[in-house]
Amino acid sequence: MTVVPDEYLMTLICDTCGETIRGTACVLPDAEVVWTLVAEHGWSGSPFATGPHRCPHCSLLPPPRSGPGSCDDHGPGGILGIDHLDDVTVIAATGDIDLDTGDTLRTALRHVAEVGGHVVVDLSRVHIIDSTGLGLLVRAHRDARERGVTLCLAAPSRFIRTVLHTMRLDGAFPTFESLDDAVGQLSDDATRRQHVAG
Repeated sequence: MTVVPDEYLMTLICDTCGETIRGTACVLPDAEVVWTLVAEHGWSGSPFATGPHRCPHCSLLPPPRSGPGSCDDHGPGGILGIDHLDDVTVIAATGDIDLDTGDTLRTALRHVAEVGGHVVVDLSRVHIIDSTGLGLLVRAHRDARERGVTLCLAAPSRFIRTVLHTMRLDGAFPTFESLDDAVGQLSDDATRRQHVAG
């Protein structure tokens, strides 16, 4: 563990140089999720207590590559693309979705609302989401429901699932293990509705 809990404090340990810093532990109800503590002190790395984490000095060094899906490939968030598939639109997001990158997601969500139909937000390449990103998704979900369509999440990371659970939002969104599962389910629903209407 690179974050060590101790009563109301946590010790954050840099995996590169061993520097330590202590901060208040009670940030989120789930003790494994420490991304607010990490960000508050200008550190980088995993949102989970098990790390890896890097102090501000070591964060400026080139990150060691530890394979696909490593915490070190986090980067600025963005939208890889928007695909329109019949009655389903897919927004493929990437990187971190936070205050700095929320406008990109907001614009994409507005665009797909104008197009109409079901929406899948592909989170397979998203590492971290903060309250800004969650707020955008909740608002978009509400708007979609008012339009009589579904907004669902595909392939959220363990961190995103934990945050959704911690914020009691895990039941708010239909969530699928993969993009194919989400698109398949929504396409089947759209086909069933057409048969009932016809």
